[in-house]
Amino acid sequence: MTKRHGYALLAALLAVTVVVSAAIYAGVTGADGARDRISAGPGAPRNSAAPASAGTWVGTWSASPAGAEPGTGARGLAGRSVRNVVHTSVGGDGARVTLSNLYGRQPLTVTHASVAVAAASNSPAAAVDTLRRLTFGGETSVVIPPGRHVVSDTARLRVPADADLLVTTYAPTPSGPVTYHPHARQISYVADGDRTEDPTGAAYREQSPYWRYVSAVDVLSSDTTGTVVVIGDSITDGITSTMGANRRWTDVLADRLREEPGAPRYSVVNQGISGNRVLSDGKPAPFPGAPAGNPSALSRFDRDVLGRSGVKAVVVALGINDILRNPHRADPRRIVDGLRELTRRAHARGLRVVGATLMPFGGHRGHTSALEAVRRSVNAEIRSGGVFDDYVDFDKALRDPYDPRKLLDRYDSGDSLHPSDAGFERMGETFDVSALRGAGAAEL
Repeated sequence: MTKRHGYALLAALLAVTVVVSAAIYAGVTGADGARDRISAGPGAPRNSAAPASAGTWVGTWSASPAGAEPGTGARGLAGRSVRNVVHTSVGGDGARVTLSNLYGRQPLTVTHASVAVAAASNSPAAAVDTLRRLTFGGETSVVIPPGRHVVSDTARLRVPADADLLVTTYAPTPSGPVTYHPHARQISYVADGDRTEDPTGAAYREQSPYWRYVSAVDVLSSDTTGTVVVIGDSITDGITSTMGANRRWTDVLADRLREEPGAPRYSVVNQGISGNRVLSDGKPAPFPGAPAGNPSALSRFDRDVLGRSGVKAVVVALGINDILRNPHRADPRRIVDGLRELTRRAHARGLRVVGATLMPFGGHRGHTSALEAVRRSVNAEIRSGGVFDDYVDFDKALRDPYDPRKLLDRYDSGDSLHPSDAGFERMGETFDVSALRGAGAAEL
């Protein structure tokens, strides 16, 4: 071989290498010829697909699995695509998604999944150039054993803060009970067939008030340093907030942490479950070997709080259902001991814990003078400083000054227990964000 021919061969090899490298970077082509970067068509804002390089993994959204969806015990959602709409707390340059089969009786096979930025609020359509195929260990298909969850690989996606994401899954075969969060206060969508990579959303004609399978979305952020995890009940779940408006009190807190000068650069994830208690489970296990439905804070704390990405601080807003749902056994000492145990577990991880006083429920059908005394006793312990590192006084902020047993009218949704949108806003504005700074005390 001549030297000139040798140079020509080397040049050709280099050219091939460049072409192959460019193809790998541009996207992976599947058996159907589709790439993992899929255009949503004209008319929607563009979104950078630059690969994530550096930053901190934090939670931008999460919802606690609360039970097995009724009516799904035999087939699950076989042959259907579920497009969950979730709202981000903070943005980032990459995303990963957690799918849960916590309440499944058999393995859940997800053959395709995707994530995208929604084209508009409360819409099943994806913004242009944002739909990404999710992979799990490099594969598009994943099998999730019963009682387990799986985290996707990182998707190259510029995720905006305070925006809707679409997380879509497709399971072709019967999988048994669907793990879900029943009170989403957000409309999601369902379509027949595998529509995970449909950017238009036209096939998603069925609406759903649940979040199914998806339990968390994390982002790789360069300007957010950690996650605040809020564990609570229906008040934190936002059960009486306006549907699809993201007006839970945790949404207000997230806005403040993102926008206020000097506030800790933390995201907020909401781990509220309606009806949740500190001490006891809300429902029996749906079948032998499954976890309880609506599991107590003590039983779910490690998974739902300590297991979240980048957690730096914990907010505990629980106790009212231990009073209302166990009226003949409501013991303030046991409730406070349970709250202290949550603090102890968080402190073992070096996390700061902020607790919330229990708001009034005078006028509610379950209210009695004896239960009012229990609530006040729990609040006195919280205010004493011996339960949490700090506390937010939601009771004082929302009660009627002329009748402290009751919520102020404008903060009452109408049931004398759950706040209105104005009440949720008041809760979020009352929170002293500086209380989230620092590590937890060694002992309380």
